[in-house]
Amino acid sequence: MSTVLGIIAGGGDLPRAVAQSAQDGGRAVFVVGLKGSVTEDWLAAFPHAFVFLGEPGKAITALKGAGASDVILCGRVDRPGFSELKLDTKGMMVLPKVVAAARKGDDALLRALVGIFEDDGFRAVSVAVAAPGLVATEGSLGKLSPTDDNRTDIARGFAIVKALGALDVGQAAAVCDGLALAVEAAEGTDAMIARVAGLREALRGTPKARRGVLVKALKPTQDAVTDMPVIGVSTVKGAADAGLAGIAVEAGRSLILDKKAVAAEADRLGLFVIGMTP
Repeated sequence: MSTVLGIIAGGGDLPRAVAQSAQDGGRAVFVVGLKGSVTEDWLAAFPHAFVFLGEPGKAITALKGAGASDVILCGRVDRPGFSELKLDTKGMMVLPKVVAAARKGDDALLRALVGIFEDDGFRAVSVAVAAPGLVATEGSLGKLSPTDDNRTDIARGFAIVKALGALDVGQAAAVCDGLALAVEAAEGTDAMIARVAGLREALRGTPKARRGVLVKALKPTQDAVTDMPVIGVSTVKGAADAGLAGIAVEAGRSLILDKKAVAAEADRLGLFVIGMTP
């Protein structure tokens, strides 16, 4: 029998999607919601507890009480103001290690947070293990496929993301006719796409004449256990508003939330969504 999956939930739609997918697959889940990050309403559907980011001891106690042995950290965790954290005893013990990791970048910070639970005997798993149905596969998700020009832009986008990702910059880039329109940094993908929509039309496509692509891929420095790239229906809507022709994600190393809904929205708006290997 599968062990209980412990989900340490930050903000955004991913934690809920992971919990639902794992439960639909027959696995029991227990969710530890991070106060200040997670939206609380959906947690009522699952066994859960709430902790502050600085309370790993309380989280570990709750997970062990629920019988969890595997844990996953997913969702948006905003970089904390360490002097303002509410700390339990274990939080005070690990704080120097976490602060040192935070100075090295978001990926190092996430690995340090996961490491706290591994040091206490939990097994850290990726979304690919916990909820394999969310992982992007090779090929088009909807009815449309990229043109040769789109594929050239996609290749350029993957190269940009991998190069900047090596510096822990971001997971996404928008490219049109070989020109980098925008790259993702701390603002996140949705805000990056909104910037593309604000560019003059000579540089990008329009809803009536779509050009350019959004590309998302795992950074070379990134651990798939902690932070795989994610797209969902809102990503498709944003790309459509920006006049882009479609979205390409790294197959096997990216996540698509609610694939049926994403495919339906892409078809409705006239975009392609495809999983590819760079």
